[in-house]
Amino acid sequence: MHAARGVSETPAPTDLKADDAGAPVVLLAGGGALPDLLAAALERRGRAVRILAFRGFAERALARRADLIVDLIDYKRTLAALKAWKPAEVVLIGTVTRPKPIAFMGALSAYRNREEIAAILGSGDDGLLGGVVRLIEEEGFAVAGIDQLAPELLAPQGQLGAVAPDSDSWSSIARGLAVLDSLSPFDVGQASVICAHWVAAIEGPEGTDAMLRRVQKLRRGARLRATHGGVLVKTAKRDQDLRVDLPTIGPRTVVRAAAAGLQGIAVGAKTTLIVEIERTVQEADRRGLFLLGVDSRTEPPRVSSR
Repeated sequence: MHAARGVSETPAPTDLKADDAGAPVVLLAGGGALPDLLAAALERRGRAVRILAFRGFAERALARRADLIVDLIDYKRTLAALKAWKPAEVVLIGTVTRPKPIAFMGALSAYRNREEIAAILGSGDDGLLGGVVRLIEEEGFAVAGIDQLAPELLAPQGQLGAVAPDSDSWSSIARGLAVLDSLSPFDVGQASVICAHWVAAIEGPEGTDAMLRRVQKLRRGARLRATHGGVLVKTAKRDQDLRVDLPTIGPRTVVRAAAAGLQGIAVGAKTTLIVEIERTVQEADRRGLFLLGVDSRTEPPRVSSR
C-alpha cells in the first residue's frame, strides 16, 4: 500500500490525546468525496469530528486535515486512536479495496483466532464488512450509519428533478427492484439496468460506473436499440446493514447513465447516498433524465414475466 503524497508523517499512538471537547464522531475514512461531505454535515450540526484516514485511499485534501493517517490493515494503531479519542460513534465511510488475505490475517492474528479471521475473509463483501463492524463493537465502540447521523445526505422519496418517468419506466423500475431483491442473498451488486422490460446488466464487483460503460458498449454494438431506453435502479440489499457500504450515486453516475442511453435513475429512498445532491439533480435535468427516490424497503413489487 502506497503512502499518500503531500502528507506529513503521522504521530505514534502514544502521541494521541483524548478529546476534551466532548465525545466526537470518529470517521474511519477511505476514498471519495463522502468522508468530507459527512464531516461537513456533522460540523454543521455542532458535532466534534475526528478523522482517521486510510493511507493510499483518503483524498489528499481530507488526508491533510486528518487527525491520524494509518494503513488500512493497521488495526493496532486504529484501535489505539479510538481508545484515546473515546468517540460517541464510529463511522466507516469512503471506498477501500479488499485487503489481501495474508495481510488481513497477519494484522488481526493478535486479536482474533485464525479460524475466525478466515471465516470473515471467506464470507464475501457483506460478511467482511460485518466482521469489521463486530470487531469494533466488541472493543466497546458504537458503530453508526449516515442514516443516523446525517440523513440529509440520503435520497429523499419522490421525484427529485424536473423530468418525470413514463409508464414504461415505472414498469422497468419495478422489475429492477424485484431483480435486486431476489439477488440480495447472494452478495452481488446493488444496481441493475432494465431496458424494455428485460435485464440488460447487473452490477458486479466492477461497480456501477463500469456496469454503465458495459451498457454503453451494448448500445454501440447494436445489441440495444436506441428505442429500448432503459433505467438504472440502485438500492440497498434486503436486510443490509445500513452502517456500511450504502449504495451511492452522484453527478458522474448521471453522466454515465446518459452516455449509456438511459432515460433515468431510480434509487432507494433513505437508503442511498447522493453525492452533491443539488449538482446531481441539475445534471439529470440538463441531460433530460428523471431522478427518483423510491421506497425499496417494503415488500418488493411483483412484475409480469414478459
